Amino acid sequence: MLYPSNLELKLGFDKIRESLKEACESNLGKSFVDKIRFSSDKNSIDKWLSQTDEFVQIIESKELFPNSNYIDISPLFGKIRVDNSYLLEEELFDVILSLKTLNKCLDFFQQKRESYPHLVELTYPILFDEDLLWSLARVFDERGKLKDNASDRLYEIRKGILSEKQRLRNVLDSIITRTKKEGYTPEDVSVTIRNGRMVIPVLAEYKRRVKGFIHGESATGQTVYLEPTEVFAINNEVQELEYAEQREVVRILMELTSYLRPEIENLRQYMQFLGLIDFIRAKARFAIKIDARKPQWSEKREFNWQVAQHPLLLLKHKELGKAVVPLNIYLEPQKRILIISGPNAGGKSVCLKTVGLLQYMLQCGLLVSVHESSRFTLFKDLFIDIGDEQSIENDLSTYSSHLISMKHLLGHVNKQSLFLIDEFGTGTEPQYGAAIAEAILMELKASKGMGVITTHYGNLKEYADKNEGLVNGAMKYDLKNLQPLYELEIGKPGSSFALEIAGKIGLPNQTIENAKKRIGIKQVSFDQMLGQLQIQQRELELSEKKVKTREKELDELTAQYAQLKEHIERQEKKILNEAKQKANAIVKEANKEVERVIREIQEKKAEKAAVKKQREKLEKLKQETTVEQEYELARVQSEAIAIGDYVKLKGQDTIGQVVNIKGKDAELSIGELTSFVRLNRLEKVTRKAYKQQGQSGGFSGYDYASKQAEFSSKIDLRGMRAEEVVPLLSSWLDEAILLGIRDLQIVHGKGNGVLRQVTRDHLKNYKEVASVKDEHADRGGAGVTLVTLK
Repeated sequence: MLYPSNLELKLGFDKIRESLKEACESNLGKSFVDKIRFSSDKNSIDKWLSQTDEFVQIIESKELFPNSNYIDISPLFGKIRVDNSYLLEEELFDVILSLKTLNKCLDFFQQKRESYPHLVELTYPILFDEDLLWSLARVFDERGKLKDNASDRLYEIRKGILSEKQRLRNVLDSIITRTKKEGYTPEDVSVTIRNGRMVIPVLAEYKRRVKGFIHGESATGQTVYLEPTEVFAINNEVQELEYAEQREVVRILMELTSYLRPEIENLRQYMQFLGLIDFIRAKARFAIKIDARKPQWSEKREFNWQVAQHPLLLLKHKELGKAVVPLNIYLEPQKRILIISGPNAGGKSVCLKTVGLLQYMLQCGLLVSVHESSRFTLFKDLFIDIGDEQSIENDLSTYSSHLISMKHLLGHVNKQSLFLIDEFGTGTEPQYGAAIAEAILMELKASKGMGVITTHYGNLKEYADKNEGLVNGAMKYDLKNLQPLYELEIGKPGSSFALEIAGKIGLPNQTIENAKKRIGIKQVSFDQMLGQLQIQQRELELSEKKVKTREKELDELTAQYAQLKEHIERQEKKILNEAKQKANAIVKEANKEVERVIREIQEKKAEKAAVKKQREKLEKLKQETTVEQEYELARVQSEAIAIGDYVKLKGQDTIGQVVNIKGKDAELSIGELTSFVRLNRLEKVTRKAYKQQGQSGGFSGYDYASKQAEFSSKIDLRGMRAEEVVPLLSSWLDEAILLGIRDLQIVHGKGNGVLRQVTRDHLKNYKEVASVKDEHADRGGAGVTLVTLK
């Protein structure tokens, strides 16, 4: 049960419906938005939520899902059903577009059976006849007109029309040439159409000089449109052929419509499916817009919401660039009624409406703006008493209308109900209002229902504090700055801060003191104590927040230090190992040379003492060379990269010199080529290594001239799949940038626009791209993308 009848309006769900309709692509989806209803069936709700959650994944993954031509062809069913009737060309083309969209949806889900099981389940009742689509689509062109070859007869007729019109134009051109010479026609004269017949303009004063039939005159009357007698027969022939064409077109349309007649029930099912898909996608789009998630189900009669946000307030604040203070709230069997107190404009009513709207949205199958760890439960009844229901017509005061709502609640609330009451008991004399409110609260407590109530009455706070099943809550307030914090704290009552606010805004002290005397010392002390407790708690929370922030920063710095230390140790080992390997290789080559010298000495029979002396010198040289090589390489690679250093790309042999450093990028000179590379992708090498690899005059491993000569500035992607395009395009663009090619041409064709979209999206990742545009219409238009590099 829902109470009152305008509950959706009071909660703001009518605006949610409007947003959902705006997110729909068609009237098919909008019709489902109108059908949204509150439900307490957990299985149905869970299915709706899962479907929407899966569509959120489709949108966020940017998968290519059909986004257009969700056309409602239901209004055509009555016309199709009548024998010997036919749909017009544009109507049949709408049917074709709609069926194509359906076919693409089915193909998508066929390929994604494992990824989106709840959405795939919607396709099971659909029996789609692709032959039907083919039979219709094959005779229409992309503009929605019947092709010339839709039938042999139509082909012959249109061929005849073109031939006769050309003959007609030739005759008229010769007549125009003659009449121009005689001065009977204006200088800029050309053939025109009047009453479906080709005519020529003739100056009015010479209309009797040219034999023929006048079909009209210009607005000024200075020119008449005349059909010369020489073309009467040809014009008649053209008109007869056009009548024949129209008859053949009607015959074809009747035949095509007859294909649809037995499929009306299937077509109706197709529209149901497309509308449902459009509706689910609209829910997903809205969910993304409000940062909504699919929450968890609680197995008990309880709920616990984390980071809950009012969706309408969230959207409004996004427009203003402001953040919404999230709500953390829970209800459970031992604390099933929450009594919220606090100052005016402190957020009590917003808190209440957030609870009502999110619960209503969930039970209507919409994802809700809470943290995904939040737990929800279901209610069969939702009762609210929010706002002023004063009615002049029914002679009801605000308080009377509240009492009527309370009467309804007391008669229907049970353990499966959720009730929300704003400003409980207000609208009459406080002494009596508070007493009646407390009596009603006692009965609501006995009903076992769950609820949230906002109030200023102290007796209700005291009752909640002393009785099981109820719990106090307070909206926090910054008394120093007179600003509400819009944060809910459960476990203690809140103060209205009436006296403090009065003092802060400048009300005379004498007035405030008189007010205190009339309130009573006990009540003033109680409110002051609550206020001081809130201030102290606020200061404690701020201090705790600072400590946690410091701890987090310290943990991050510690982790960064550990990572940096580990990285340096790994680099040190790597550098030393590489240095040792290179030094040993040098020494090995030196040893070979030494052995050769020794053999030569032995062959010449040199003295043993002299040989021994030479060996000792060489061994000493070997040790010095090894140590020197290791030290030099380790020293060079451990230093930070600076302008003038020689470096190479990690994992590659190409060596260049750093000519400039901008932030995290280094500008390298590699022969005649200049390139920008991230510093973390470079490692230093010695000048000696640079010379050894022949870098003094150019750069090794890359034949710049031949690569530039072989490179093609045009690439053809037609016939490829989207996943094949990206790696090929990346490699081609990288080489173009490296070679300094400025103007590029990418041929992807028009088709359904997928390759074009993939290409354009990938080009956005390159900061080197200066401009992207379509080729000239005569040279490929939207089927070719022209790229200019910086």
